Formats: sequence, C-alpha cells, structure tokens
Amino acid sequence: MSQKPSIPKGTRDFGQKEMAARNYIFDTVRNVFKSFGYSQIETPAMENLGTLLGKYGDEGDKLLYRILNSGDAFSGVDFEKALTPQVCEKGLRYDLTVPFARYVVQHQGELSFPFKRFQIQPVWRADRPQKGRYREFYQCDVDAVGSRSLLCELELVQIVARVFELLDIRVCMKINNRKVLTGLAELCGFPDKVVDITVAIDKLEKVGIEAVEEEMLGKGLSRQAVDTLRPVLLLEGTFGGKMKEMRSIMAASETGLRGLDELEELFSLIADAGITMPCDMDLSLARGLNYYTGAIFEVKALDWQIGSICGGGRYDNLTGIFGLPDMSGVGVSFGADRIYDVLEGLGKFPESLSSGAELLFANMGREELRFVLPVASALRGAGAAVEIYPDTAKLKKQFDYCARKSIPFISICGADEAASGKVQIKNLATGEQLCFDSSDTAAMLEFLRG
Repeated sequence: MSQKPSIPKGTRDFGQKEMAARNYIFDTVRNVFKSFGYSQIETPAMENLGTLLGKYGDEGDKLLYRILNSGDAFSGVDFEKALTPQVCEKGLRYDLTVPFARYVVQHQGELSFPFKRFQIQPVWRADRPQKGRYREFYQCDVDAVGSRSLLCELELVQIVARVFELLDIRVCMKINNRKVLTGLAELCGFPDKVVDITVAIDKLEKVGIEAVEEEMLGKGLSRQAVDTLRPVLLLEGTFGGKMKEMRSIMAASETGLRGLDELEELFSLIADAGITMPCDMDLSLARGLNYYTGAIFEVKALDWQIGSICGGGRYDNLTGIFGLPDMSGVGVSFGADRIYDVLEGLGKFPESLSSGAELLFANMGREELRFVLPVASALRGAGAAVEIYPDTAKLKKQFDYCARKSIPFISICGADEAASGKVQIKNLATGEQLCFDSSDTAAMLEFLRG
C-alpha cells in the first residue's frame, strides 16, 4: 500500500475558499500600500547564506533553512559534516527586510531615493509549529529607505491604521525606540550586552518578568543591573507620565535621551495626523532582530488572542553590511497568516467573497453550446467570471456543481432560448430569474452584480 501523502508540519494547503479569503487580505494591503506611493518588487525565495547569516542574531540563525548544493556537491564529503559551507551555500529567506537591503545595494544605480517599496511573498523559519506560528508563512512588507525623517515612521503608522480599519480589526500599536534600550544597557553598566538584553526583553509577554530576569542573569548581567531594568519594563501610566519618568532615568545617557526625543516627536506627529488607532509607548517592547536601531513597532489584535500581527522598525545601517553605508530605512511587516486567523476567528471575512465563477452556463447539448459560447465570451470580456459546464449532464448534477462551488447564478439555455436569442439567468439565492437579449451584455452584468 502506498504511503498516504502529507505535507511538512508548519505548512498548509489552501483551497479555493481559503485563497479567496487570503486574496482579500493581499488586495486590501496592496491597495493601501499603493495609495501611499509604494511600488511592488519581488526577490528570490532563496538567498546566499552569506546574505542571511548574522543579521537576525544567534536565535534567528538557528531558524534558517539551509539548502544543500546540487550536482556533485557530495562527492568525497563526510556526511556527518554535511551541513557545512562546502555543501550548503544558500538558504530560504527568513524575512523580506534583509533581502530588500541586499536588493537596494545591488540595484542602487536604478533606484530613486527615498525608495519606497512593498513585497508580498512567503518566508520560512525552522520553528516549532504551534497555534499562530508556521514554518512557511506570508509577509506583506512596506519599507522606505534613504531618509531619516520621522515622517516615514508616521506614514507607516497611518498605513497600519488604514489597513486594519478596512479589515475591520480593532488593534493597538505599541511603539518603543531601540536607542532607549541601548541607553538602559549603558545605565545598568552593560553596554556590550544590549543584544542579550533586547532578546530577553522581547520574550516578556510570553514568559513573564521573572523568566526574563533569569535569562539576563544567565547572560552575565548582575543582579543590580537586572533590578535597575525591572521598574522600566513594568512602567505604566500616561504617555506624559512615562516620558517624564524616563527622562529622569535617562538623564546620564545621551543615546537614551535621543531615543526619547524621537518617541516624543513621533507621538506628536501621530496626534497631528488625527490617527485614532490606539498607540501606546511600551518601554518593554524590544523586537528581537539585531538590525533595528530606532523606532520599533508591534501591533496586537484587541479582540482575538494571538501573537503580534504586524511589526517593524527603523534600521540605520542594514545596507552597510552589503557595502552601502548610511542608508537608513524603516518598515513594517504584516503577518498575512495571523491576520487570516484573526479574521476567520472573528467572522470578519465578507460574505460576498468569490472563490470562482459568478455564473454557470448549463450544458444542454452541442447546438445549444453554439448559442452560449459567444454570450459567455462577451460577459468575460465585460469583466464577469463565467463557467460553462463541460459535459452534457442531468440538470441536478449541474445545480449540485453550482452549490458545491458557491456559484450564485445559473443560466439554462435550451433549444427555445437559442432559437429566440434569449438568455435566462437565475439567482440561486433568491430564486429571481430574468430574461435578456443575448446581445445585452450590460444588462446581464448589472443583474449579476446586483
């Protein structure tokens, strides 16, 4: 007996209804990105490992999928050491930001800066699959590179607010600044541990303050240093109150104060723009990726329990790794798969989503097809999605086909209709049925679209 087919854990198949729902998300996001002047690009699924390694921290490197070389790569190779640069030079992309930085450097002579781009493509991480966490998932990234202006950050906040307004998901955006976290590392006496501190803090919501403190102690921070960080991570209150407290704490850190200045200016711009989406200064927000240097963002759904559904931040020198220094950028990434889970869980997908044809022409025989074919072609030319049932079959079978595929309209054109040049179209939901001249494409389209 042959083995039952399956797919790798952490990946999923998507049927026609799921794809209609996913395309609803992609189309919504894409239209918002375009409305702010961003242009679409794509990069390969695999990148050279040298492009990917060292950009996400040690934990990120462990989650990279390596791709074995093809051809004679294994000739004379010790298989115990197979996962070495000798046989593994490429990897599946971990995110879209690092490949974007590589793209900017490689194509810099073709671009106009600031360069505003978006990408909607899959990424891969060798993570442990669980609810809301997949090994293959889509990201919808939007970035602006070549400007340090905080107007770029404001624009991203506006994009996030608009996308989730259109998707009808209530969200809260948390905002912090990596310079503040760098200042904290300086103040607690461990400036060289800023990466260890941010990686630990990034797990605060998942594991709690005690576990975060244990991790920092395990990374070599002193008890006094951890105690210094604790009140900042647990700081609550209004924006003004938190800002006043933090300016007092950060008085001796030039870097930290610069981060607070940027936060204050960004929140002022958000107020000036009239953004109503809740935005909170969260000093425990760290974002675990190493390349962030300024503002960092994270978006959570308010009505559905799941991890962050959008996040990002400012990176000042990511392109410098590839030979183009001082090219600051900022971006956010929408997690399409988690957004899908939220919309499905809340029942927020529009009922009118179409997964295929709007109208099915029943197949009544060869002569009737001669009449139906040009009518179907005219409707397709006018923008309608039309099917013709491929076989001459009982009408019950053709009606069942409509039901299974959720096709809302059917046309049954027999010999009488063909002789009179009339097209009967029936709304299967309401039972309404109208008759049209075969040449009146506009009227038929109006009936299909309601």
